[in-house]
Amino acid sequence: MTLSRLAASESKVAKLEERLASLEEKTGRLDGVAEGVRLLLQKLDELGGEAPPQKRQPSSTAVYAIPIDGDPFIGPEFAKVTIVKGYDFYCTYCDRVRPVLADLQTLYGKDIKIVFKNLVIHEEYARLPALAACAAHKQGKFMPMFEQIWIQGMRAKAELTEDNLLAIAKSLKLNKKRFLTDMSGECEDKIQKDFEIMSTFTTATPAFFINGRFLAGAQPIGNFRRIIDQELAKANRSIGEGTKLKDYYRNIVKSGRTTL
Repeated sequence: MTLSRLAASESKVAKLEERLASLEEKTGRLDGVAEGVRLLLQKLDELGGEAPPQKRQPSSTAVYAIPIDGDPFIGPEFAKVTIVKGYDFYCTYCDRVRPVLADLQTLYGKDIKIVFKNLVIHEEYARLPALAACAAHKQGKFMPMFEQIWIQGMRAKAELTEDNLLAIAKSLKLNKKRFLTDMSGECEDKIQKDFEIMSTFTTATPAFFINGRFLAGAQPIGNFRRIIDQELAKANRSIGEGTKLKDYYRNIVKSGRTTL
């Protein structure tokens, strides 16, 4: 019995040695491939090839100039803290963060103003709703249209066609002729202008600028509050020193950075 077990053990050892040899051979081939890649990259570098540059991201401490004239907003006309939200109607996280913004409104009241700025990334799905929201804004119905676009579009997992958007406009008692004219006219220019402004700093949504300070994505409320509280303290000091509330955000835009 002992000799039998010993023979079996020797057989297993032999098989393991064969597998190890096979693995070493494969590893050698992989090492050869890796070395080939290394030499190819070295050659490209010698020929002047360069890796594509990494896109710069906004600094979390810098203050950027985000103009908001004519943009839809909720909250007071003038506030100590202005939050600009760059959004796309085909962005799930743009919808998910909306309850956080509602909670911030409740917490800070008249001290914050939330401004909506288009950053249409998904042209095929988000451009038409963006035009519809813009046209509704011109008739004083931005927020009702905004809400219905999310409910009937993203949340219903449905594509918003022009007919669907016209049906929403009708339910909101918007003037159809003016609505269509604005969608295909001034709103086209507005969507493009918004994109040019926002894409200077970021090409991802949602993107927030809190008194010009960048915050990316659907962040938890604590991350918003940290920046808001800092900006609120700055605003209180500035206003206490004589700055008028109506001028406070305008001054931020005037002095803020216009590029990364």
